[in-house]
Amino acid sequence: MTTISRRSLLVAAAGATAFAASRAAIAQQSYNNANAAGAGAPFVLPPLPYAVNALEPHIDAQTMELHHDKHHASYVNNLNEIAKMTPQIAEQPMEYVLAHLNHVPEHVRTTVRNNLGGHVNHSMYWLVMSGNGGKPDGEVLQAINRDLGGLEKFQTDFNAAGGGVFGSGWVFVTVSAKGTLAIEARSNQDTPLMDGKRVLFGNDVWEHSYYLRYQNRRPDYLKAWWNLVNWQKIAERYAAAKHGTLAI
Repeated sequence: MTTISRRSLLVAAAGATAFAASRAAIAQQSYNNANAAGAGAPFVLPPLPYAVNALEPHIDAQTMELHHDKHHASYVNNLNEIAKMTPQIAEQPMEYVLAHLNHVPEHVRTTVRNNLGGHVNHSMYWLVMSGNGGKPDGEVLQAINRDLGGLEKFQTDFNAAGGGVFGSGWVFVTVSAKGTLAIEARSNQDTPLMDGKRVLFGNDVWEHSYYLRYQNRRPDYLKAWWNLVNWQKIAERYAAAKHGTLAI
């Protein structure tokens, strides 16, 4: 009995140590990136605007940790490495660089496209979610009704566009300077910013954004995601777009 108890305690202690080490490694990665600017690095991983478990049960905490602290952080790290050799990618606003990729040296163009696209897409993605959910109102709802056939049709069409992305990608709502809305799907880390457009909001349909909870059930993730949309933030972005101040 004593041997079994001691073995159990050792196993439990080892598991707790491994878990703590994993969390510590993730925290250190976030710390390193959050302080990159202080070390002279031009690209910085933005902190999450909420706790990693704030989007439960629709997006689990482990997914949020891996998605933000690993996937997004890797784009930032890659950009900072590229910027050492090609500093001009950090000398203009990110949306300008993406809209003028033909100005980026050819030998790093694809790498910049993938990593800068991933950085701006994810920076937007974290901002347009919250644990509170809700419904659109005001000018945003008016625009949805006018341009996208009403909220129910819009959500159905948005989900269909996201579900129709082959492999990895994103589904976006673009917004013009006049406030006109449209739905666009893009592959990989591409973004409408590459065409000089502005993104009101978008959803990530790469598997790493949902697979731990939803496995291959992307439609379930797309449907659940509407419980997390931060319509107040989207209203702010909509107003900024109409005033010509919306960046990424």
